[in-house]
Amino acid sequence: MLQVLRQLLETDTAAAPADGKVTLREVLKRDWLELWYQPKIELATKRLVGAEALARGRRPDGSVIPPAAFLPGAKEADMFELTERVILMALRDFEDCAVQGASLKFAVNVPVSALVKLPIVRMLRENRPPTNWPGLILEVTEDQIIHDLKVANHVAGELRSLNCTLALDDFGAGYSSLVRLRQLPFSELKIDSSYVSNCHEDKVNAGLCQTIVALAQRFELKTVAEGIEKSEESEKLLSIGCDIGQGYLFAKPMPKAEFLAAVSRRLVSHGMAAAAKPRAGVKTLNRGALAGK
Repeated sequence: MLQVLRQLLETDTAAAPADGKVTLREVLKRDWLELWYQPKIELATKRLVGAEALARGRRPDGSVIPPAAFLPGAKEADMFELTERVILMALRDFEDCAVQGASLKFAVNVPVSALVKLPIVRMLRENRPPTNWPGLILEVTEDQIIHDLKVANHVAGELRSLNCTLALDDFGAGYSSLVRLRQLPFSELKIDSSYVSNCHEDKVNAGLCQTIVALAQRFELKTVAEGIEKSEESEKLLSIGCDIGQGYLFAKPMPKAEFLAAVSRRLVSHGMAAAAKPRAGVKTLNRGALAGK
C-alpha cells in the first residue's frame, strides 16, 4: 500500500490547503475527488499515446488538495473506494476524449489487494465504452505483486478478455529476481524515476535503464520511463530502446479540462498539418500545448 501511496503522492504545482488537515474519507464523502492526467509520450515519434490518471481533491472554493494532504493514513476501505471511483471516472473521461477524436489508453494505480477484493473485472465489463475502446492499464507496484504471482496471473487472464492489462510500476525498486520476473503477467514495465534521473551522464543509472529495457524486450513488454525532466534523458532512453516517456519534460499532471483542451488543440494542429502536407510524416508533440501554456 505504501508504494501505491507514493505513486499517488506525485508532486505538482498545486498548493496544500492552509490547515493541511483533510482525510480521504472527507474527500470521498464530499465528492471533492477529481482526476488529473499526465501524458505518456512515444519517444521515437513524440506522439501522445496515453495518460496516467492521478487523484486530486478540489474544494468548493476551487482550491486544489494535493494527494499528500489526504492519502497518508487512509484506511484500506477508503483506498478501495478511491480505486473504484478512479476506474469509473477514467472510463467516463475516455469517452470525453473519444468525442474529440482521440483514442488514448489511460492508466490508473491500484493496490494489489484491490485486485482481489474489488469486482474490477465486473466493473470494467459493465462500464467500459461500447466501441473503439483501446482498453485500460492497471498499474501495480513491484514490491506488492511479487508476493502473490498466482493472484496476478489469475486477474490478468480475466482482464485480457476485456482488453485491459497490468503494468509493473516503479520497476527496479523492489529488486526482483529474473526468475520471478518471467512469471509476471504484465504488458508494460515502468522504470523507476530514480534510475531515469541523469541517466544520460550517470553510468550506473544508464546501465540499470539499459538492463531493464533489455529484459522487457526479451519478455516482449513495453517500457515506460517515469520522471523524465531533461531532453538529454529522453534522448538517452530512446537510444537504448525505451518505448514511452512520462515526466515534466513533456507535461506536468493537469486537470481533466486542461488535458482535453490540450488534446483538442493538438488534434486540430495535426489535422491542419496533414492537410497541407499529406506525406510529411508524424507530427512531433506540441509540448507547450500539452503543458497548457
